[in-house]
Amino acid sequence: MLGRIRGMMDGLRPSERKIAEIVLKRPHAVVTASVAEVAREADVSQPTVVRFCRSIGCSGYQDFKLRLAQDLATGTPFVDADLMPDDPVAEVAAKVIGRAISAFSRMRNQLNTENLSRAVDILAAARRIEIYGFGASGVVAQDAQNKFFRLGVPVIAHTDVHVQAMAASILGPDGAVIAISHTGRTRELLRSVDLALDGGAPVVAITSGGSPLAERATVPLLVDVDEDTSIYTPRTSRLSHLAVIDVLQVAVALRQGTAMGENLARVKRPLRERRLSERV
Repeated sequence: MLGRIRGMMDGLRPSERKIAEIVLKRPHAVVTASVAEVAREADVSQPTVVRFCRSIGCSGYQDFKLRLAQDLATGTPFVDADLMPDDPVAEVAAKVIGRAISAFSRMRNQLNTENLSRAVDILAAARRIEIYGFGASGVVAQDAQNKFFRLGVPVIAHTDVHVQAMAASILGPDGAVIAISHTGRTRELLRSVDLALDGGAPVVAITSGGSPLAERATVPLLVDVDEDTSIYTPRTSRLSHLAVIDVLQVAVALRQGTAMGENLARVKRPLRERRLSERV
């Protein structure tokens, strides 16, 4: 929930952004506060607080507090320690790794397993898989291609705007798309997703909750990560997305049964002659 709010800040109204800032600064206090108390603290009306809750994908204030409480109770504390220029290397390592551990723990508890199963069904049945992403998400898309082709599934990652749009327009219902975006708001990616959907191809989206991509997807896999990407290259979100790709690939592989082992063995065979023999 906190990651979702951070990721949606730019799309909120100014009055809603004031509420978001309070939630991010004092999430534990908000969990026990009434709607009137939050409205007073943010200097907004109570209906604005309710509208904020709906803007981030909740049905109302009570639903928002419940989800926030669940987020805070996952067993790993919310990490909000910013990197500072004078941080020693040991502190940098602790903060970066701490954020990753925190993100993985929240993702494990929050990932919708029903949607995950639906996504695996779609990918296992697809005769072709196309993976869309730009920038850091494009790197994740390339990694996904590297994993899925080992299963004997025709797969390609498209990270070029024009090629991606053209490929999406002819994919058709026998194919499937994995669309990857932390913000879920990149116009070119949304255009490609729309083209694929228009042609009948289902879209599995790895993105943040409440984003336009999540709303468009046939099956959204929501990964809400607290990360400021306005300046820094995405780190925790990239690792979380890579983990979701691993889950999908392993689950699809297990669906293949004995064919999985045969495909993996064939892939490994040409590599043996390129490696130096191990010394005894």
